[in-house]
Amino acid sequence: MNVHHAKAAEHAVDDDLLSARRRRNRIRYGATQFAVIAAAITLVVLFALAVKEGLARHGIRFSFSFLWDAAGFDLSEGKTFVFDGTFWLAFTEFTSERSIAQAFAAGIVNTTKVAVLAIVLSTMLGVLLGVSRLSTNWVARSLSFWCVEFVRNTPLLIQLVFWYFAVILHFPPIAAAAEFYGVVISQQGLFFPALVWKGEGSPVAIAMATACWVAILGLVFDKHRLVRRVCMGAIVVLPCLMLLTGIVELDFPVASKFRAKGGTGMSPEMAALLLAIVVNSASYIAEIVRGAIDALPKGQWEAAASLGLSRRDTVHDIILPQVFRVVLPSFGNQYISLTKNTALGIAVGYPELFNIYGTIANQTGHSLEGILIVMASYLILSWAISATVAWADRRLSKRGAM
Repeated sequence: MNVHHAKAAEHAVDDDLLSARRRRNRIRYGATQFAVIAAAITLVVLFALAVKEGLARHGIRFSFSFLWDAAGFDLSEGKTFVFDGTFWLAFTEFTSERSIAQAFAAGIVNTTKVAVLAIVLSTMLGVLLGVSRLSTNWVARSLSFWCVEFVRNTPLLIQLVFWYFAVILHFPPIAAAAEFYGVVISQQGLFFPALVWKGEGSPVAIAMATACWVAILGLVFDKHRLVRRVCMGAIVVLPCLMLLTGIVELDFPVASKFRAKGGTGMSPEMAALLLAIVVNSASYIAEIVRGAIDALPKGQWEAAASLGLSRRDTVHDIILPQVFRVVLPSFGNQYISLTKNTALGIAVGYPELFNIYGTIANQTGHSLEGILIVMASYLILSWAISATVAWADRRLSKRGAM
């Protein structure tokens, strides 16, 4: 018994020593992290104080109060947020009477608009090019290869200038605009059909619109397959019913002598920027997809062929679901780069965030405050994209398939 008691006491002492060592390691780790954070905050504060003192010596006051002054300039396009007298925000066209803060908001809206459209379109085009790179059709494979190689090996700025001056500005004038399936193409921009809400005050219209939004949320967030299928069906059926009953009408643009009426438009500057970013980003996404497909075991192609699946069915049902789970983080990096590339819109006069900052800095002299707002805006947009991609990655990892 004495031997057993001695061993038990020895084990207890060892456990106490191990616990004490772990506690010391945790304290040391926490102290180190706290010291690093404190040092970083101290450096930032010292740098900010030094900058403020340097500006003060030159008679420049560091302040964000200029944001509430009237902008005093107009934008070629852009909407901003205004208070409508209640707690709600209204979305209206920017004018020179609006504040500088609202000018920044208009720039963020324009940047976000291009970024979202470019993310969707470049993903679709990039996946198509990436799959075509491995096609058995020689024409499709060669055409995809040379498109990707040409775009990836030329600067994006040069591509933007090409799309604007060599393509967009050579469209026909508005009086002789080309029409293609309801789309009006002219030097003044591109004009598309738009949905117009006609169900003001109608309980049926409000109920159908609410049901449509609930179906969209269910499709995105619900995990049950049956519920998702019901939501997908509702998303298809409800808009058709609203069109048939006149709750929503399709407004087609009509070109006149001086401008197009109806529908929704896209300025030539935005069209050029969107085309340049979509084509450029699609070439990089295509290489990501091609590399991921090449990394898959060749036995999967052979197994699918032995089961009698066509190459199209193999790509759609077997290859791409695995590829998307692998390439999603890489897509996220490309989306962030794409969003930051919207700043090149200044080269063609598109009023995105950085272009508007330049105008504000020239008029107010608050260039440091302005660039901090621009940097924070791009940082928030990048965080939003990263969070969305991480959320999608977690959902795909839990489900195990597309």
